[in-house]
Amino acid sequence: MTTSSPNKSRPLANFHSTIWGYHFLSYTPQLTETTNQEKVEVDEYKERIRKMLVEAPEGSLQKLVLIDAMQRLGVAYHFDNQIETSIQNIFDAFKQNDDGNLHVVSLYFRLVRQQGHYMSSDVFKKFTEQDGKFKETLTNDVQGLLSLYEASHLRVRDEEILEEALTFTTTHLESIVSNLSNNNSLKVEVTEALSQPIRMTLPRVGAKKYISIYENNDAHNHLLLKFAKLDFNMLQKFHQRELSELTRWWKDLDFANKIPYARDRLVECYFWILGVYFEPKYSRARKMMTKVLKITSVIDDTFDAYATYDELVTFTDAIQRWDANAIDSIPQYMRPAYQALLDIYSEMEQVLSKEGKLDRVYYAKYEMKKLVRAYFKEAQWLNDDNHIPKYEEHMENAIVSAGYMMGATNCLVGMEEFISKETFEWLMNDPLIVRASSLIGRAMDDIVGHEVEQERGHVASIIECYMKEYGASKQESYIKFQKEVTNAWKDINKEFVRPTEVPMFVLERVLNLTRVIDMLYKEEDEYTNAKGKLKNMINSILIESIKI
Repeated sequence: MTTSSPNKSRPLANFHSTIWGYHFLSYTPQLTETTNQEKVEVDEYKERIRKMLVEAPEGSLQKLVLIDAMQRLGVAYHFDNQIETSIQNIFDAFKQNDDGNLHVVSLYFRLVRQQGHYMSSDVFKKFTEQDGKFKETLTNDVQGLLSLYEASHLRVRDEEILEEALTFTTTHLESIVSNLSNNNSLKVEVTEALSQPIRMTLPRVGAKKYISIYENNDAHNHLLLKFAKLDFNMLQKFHQRELSELTRWWKDLDFANKIPYARDRLVECYFWILGVYFEPKYSRARKMMTKVLKITSVIDDTFDAYATYDELVTFTDAIQRWDANAIDSIPQYMRPAYQALLDIYSEMEQVLSKEGKLDRVYYAKYEMKKLVRAYFKEAQWLNDDNHIPKYEEHMENAIVSAGYMMGATNCLVGMEEFISKETFEWLMNDPLIVRASSLIGRAMDDIVGHEVEQERGHVASIIECYMKEYGASKQESYIKFQKEVTNAWKDINKEFVRPTEVPMFVLERVLNLTRVIDMLYKEEDEYTNAKGKLKNMINSILIESIKI
């Protein structure tokens, strides 16, 4: 074990140990196997639902409601092409439609925009008075309010009518909730929407919650509900099997003993990546990306919570060289992490070279090196007598050190789809959607971690820099960054409007990465303090199956 220079003591962050241990090793292939009978049953249901979708009249409310339910129940991925076609037709048909029902118009609007088609927010003008305020008579229409509330989260910048819609619906939904009895299923749905609108909800988490909301809705489709439950349980077994494999990998690395200062959060990392893509076809990508995220977390903690500045100089240099021989230049305790980093990417190279996709790994490494340089920049500022950089300078670096530029590129590596070189080049040039996502990550993380970071003597956060440079109070700074987060979401929505510069599935990864942040950093840093809300979510998605 290399010791540091005597005048510098090692800062120990004191993270709590893993909650899960090696629990998921118990999910053996035998235990998580889907029986042939289950597969046959699921396929039968799937065929009947496909038929139902095809037979619902094009552009009808019936079809709209069905698609919405399929998306929210988490089964739409089985019917991507049919849904795509249907929504294209709905979009074309709606231009002639003059529906006076708020719920219907809001649902049309949201589904069409989610699919990347631009529908003007002027469709809501008929529900407003001369002064632009929404009509008070709408306050009795709870379903309409709820649909308009959800639609308003697909707004882009400068859509005043949707800003007004959000304020109007939030105010009224909050007062309605307080008057509903606890066993009212509408209360559950409205409460859920107010805390996590559909646009910001992780697909699996949303599906699990919506299955019980949908079941309590008298008008639910029995066939669809049963299929959603079967599908959820089948996917859960699939995910348990992946996590069992990854747990074996993590156990063999023995980082809990070799690198005791780092957060031991393998299961949490897997859950994070499950938020990015849950579909079976992305199994390989998911496993690769979980390893990448886990090693990134270890490197982050090495920079933040343990290493001395001199050690970080050699560590950063070794990562920039990306060479097995560089391992001799770094302290003994850093070597397991360095070796694991090289191994993860060389494993990717072995797999992808057979498919002629080696360039993907080049871009992935490029972004990983860039991330480490950003970590090092922060270490330099800290070493330089706690130098507080200019706000703009810090912001440029912080957007990189948030990790999502690396994440957005690396999560594409294992995907089966064709991804052109141009798409990777586009990502390298910090496109608006990735910057917006990174900003959300950085701002939310810094707001919830602000006090703790100050106590631990970390490099000044973007909050501190802003306060110092502009003489703002803590509260003013929080408000400023919350506003930035809101605007960044509008930028993400804007990037989804067709024609898009890259395929939709690439943008969806960035959207999902952002949803994970929204969930993990809303009230506190759930990843670091993983004993509360995150533990319950992991339990709900990866352990508790749905009773059928």
